[in-house]
Amino acid sequence: MGEDVLGLWSLVKGLKITGTLFFSKQVTVHYPREGVDNLATFRGPIELVPNPEDPVRPLCIACMTCASTCPTGAISVFKKKVPRPEEGASDETKTAQKAPKGPGKFTYDYTVCCQCGLCAQNCPKGAIRFSGNPCAASTDKKAFEFDLLEKFDNA
Repeated sequence: MGEDVLGLWSLVKGLKITGTLFFSKQVTVHYPREGVDNLATFRGPIELVPNPEDPVRPLCIACMTCASTCPTGAISVFKKKVPRPEEGASDETKTAQKAPKGPGKFTYDYTVCCQCGLCAQNCPKGAIRFSGNPCAASTDKKAFEFDLLEKFDNA
């Protein structure tokens, strides 16, 4: 008999909690039909910051710090190549040519990114930031492999 009373008491307590929450205000937000107000702290896919002096170029100098600190290997950066000297160029011009600063290719795989922020935190130029884009959705995994220089190439 003692177990039956204890079981009934447990049932009454559970129904009391369920009844209280059933009639309280709904907490779930039906996004995107309803907006949310906490997107300022959302970490979306990373993006390159434009250079303030030349907005059609990224601020990135291709130092490879982001790629080396990424624990998942989501970032791949390749430096721009030194342009080949013209055939009639002098020896001084050939030695004076330096590799241009900036990435030649900058790819990012959002599917393996763990959103740790080490890339943005360790970038010496502050050239990486989180986009805050909450609308990234696709059924194709390849849609989340981004070429971050594409935004600057189209500008």
